[in-house]
Formats: sequence, structure tokens, C-alpha cells
Amino acid sequence: MLVPYQCAGLPPGPWLIFAPHADDETFGMGGALRLAADQGIATHVIVITDGALGGESVDAAQAAALVQTRQQELNAACALLGVSDIDTWDQPDRGLVLAPALIERIASQIADVRAGTVFFPGPLELHPDHRMTALLVWQAAQVLRRRAWRGALPQLWSYEISVQSPVNRLLDITSVTAIKQQAMAVYASQNSQNNYPELIMALNKARTFSLPAAVSHAEAFYQFSDDEAAGSLRAAAEAALARYFAVQET
Repeated sequence: MLVPYQCAGLPPGPWLIFAPHADDETFGMGGALRLAADQGIATHVIVITDGALGGESVDAAQAAALVQTRQQELNAACALLGVSDIDTWDQPDRGLVLAPALIERIASQIADVRAGTVFFPGPLELHPDHRMTALLVWQAAQVLRRRAWRGALPQLWSYEISVQSPVNRLLDITSVTAIKQQAMAVYASQNSQNNYPELIMALNKARTFSLPAAVSHAEAFYQFSDDEAAGSLRAAAEAALARYFAVQET
């Protein structure tokens, strides 16, 4: 099956969400975050880059002002979504690289939070920081797999931000769509660049194609299996894509 025909329940908490930029957590899975808060699941958001290139800034002072603005927007949006905890790192916008120190930092965060589920952008996202965040988190999860670990390893879920990708979990966000829209509207610095909320709502609407008519909007995710998580992210992504080319023998 290429897409679910029913909605999934929420995965176990605590949740640890890695967002490349301030706004990706809201645009990508703002509905899920609000649902989790309503069900008493702790949600921890880490924004990895400073977001300094997400606007019209042309010099250092303007870039610094934008970083501060995006921090304020992040706090306001996450308050609406009921996020438990926010942390912002200072990696360069559009400059993420597969650095061992950053992988270790991510692994330490996963361990410290004792995350039940770890979220990161899908590997087929268009923005390079989105794809690099996916790879960084994947590598960090594999670091933890190689270490002595007490208890179950966290589930790994990727979330959509800008494009449809192979998915196997759909979350019904009908009841919290209005709150997600309010949270997205907070990001005025980014919405001035494009009509992002409208685009995101269209994506969430399109994800209801296989769902009952009562579901007005859905967010889409891919839950990676233990076998997939043991290999490379590229192999997992290619296996998901391979389903589109599978021919059923008669």
C-alpha cells in the first residue's frame, strides 16, 4: 500500500523534534504538536540553524535582527502549540554539514530527553538544510544503537514540510487546524517571502485523499522500521520509493 487509508494514533512520548529552521516545526507538524499537548505528551523542539538567511537581510546587523525576530516568532508559535521545551542552536543557515561534533550533540539530546519518538524532516525535502538535518539525526540515532542502551530505542519518524514524500502514517489534525493556522501566521518574517500557510494547508488537505470525508486536514509522516533504522537513510528512502515500482505477479 502506497498511502494509509486510515489515520494513525500518536506515537509514544516524550517527543523530540529536530527542525532545521524556526517555522519548520510548525509548518511540518504543528497539528501533531498540538494534539500531543492535548494528550499530555511532552514535546521538545530543537531548532538547529540560526535562520539568518530566511529574509531580506543584507548585512550582519540585519541578519542578527532577523535571528532575534525568528526566535520571538518561534516562542510565540510554540506557545500556541503547547510545546513543552524549546532549544535553539546556532548552526549556519544553509550551511549544515555532517560534522561529528554535531552528530554527537544530537545523540546526547536524544539520550538526555529519553525520547520515545524522534522527528526529523523527510530525506526528499527540497531545502538542503532539511535533508542534512535528516541525515544528521539518522547518524545520531545509529550512534546510540551502537552504544549500551537501557530500554527501548526511540521510534524514528520523518515529517513533511514542503513536498509530498513516501509516507506510512497520517495524523488527523482536523480538530486543531485552526490553531495550526494561528501558529503559522505568527511567522510574519517568513510569510512575507511567500504564502507559506496557504501552501501548507493545501499540502495537509491533499493528504486526506485516501481518508474519510470527515477528515478535513492531515499531516503525513514516515515511521521507519527497526530494520530500516539499522541501515543507511539512503537505503531506507530507496526502499520506500521502490514500492512505487513494484509489480505484483499473478
